[in-house]
Amino acid sequence: MNRVPMTVQGEQALREELERLKKVDRPRITQAIAEAREHGDLKENAEYHAAREQQSFAEGRIQELEHKLSHAQVIDVTTIPATGKVVFGVTVTLTDVEEERTVTYRIVGEDEADAKANLISVNSPIARALVGKVEGDEVTVNAPGGDVTYEIDAVEYV
Repeated sequence: MNRVPMTVQGEQALREELERLKKVDRPRITQAIAEAREHGDLKENAEYHAAREQQSFAEGRIQELEHKLSHAQVIDVTTIPATGKVVFGVTVTLTDVEEERTVTYRIVGEDEADAKANLISVNSPIARALVGKVEGDEVTVNAPGGDVTYEIDAVEYV
């Protein structure tokens, strides 16, 4: 398996979710199953089946998180020399050349991506077009709505 790139904040969020699943959700679900068993016939016990479904989901998520964290390549962008080059973890300010509209994105791992918070996946078309470029470069992104040309105004290593 390839390494899974993630920021320090992304790793922390996954570790917190894993901790919550193991220490809060797992015991709560186990208790719910035990209580549902006490109600008798398991074949027609909706509470029991719902709790078992929750347990299955939680255990699957725990395995997924443990796998991702064991293959994580945590990149702390603050330790990288600020050269103005776009790399994983940086915050990039772009100007749409046609519309003269400014947008700011942070390039993050798959699990951290959140378009509403301007966190874009390193595998997104915009990030793939930006990585390796430097401040002042113009980049054309093949977006679903057509090609968009951006100028890289600033690259922040924060």
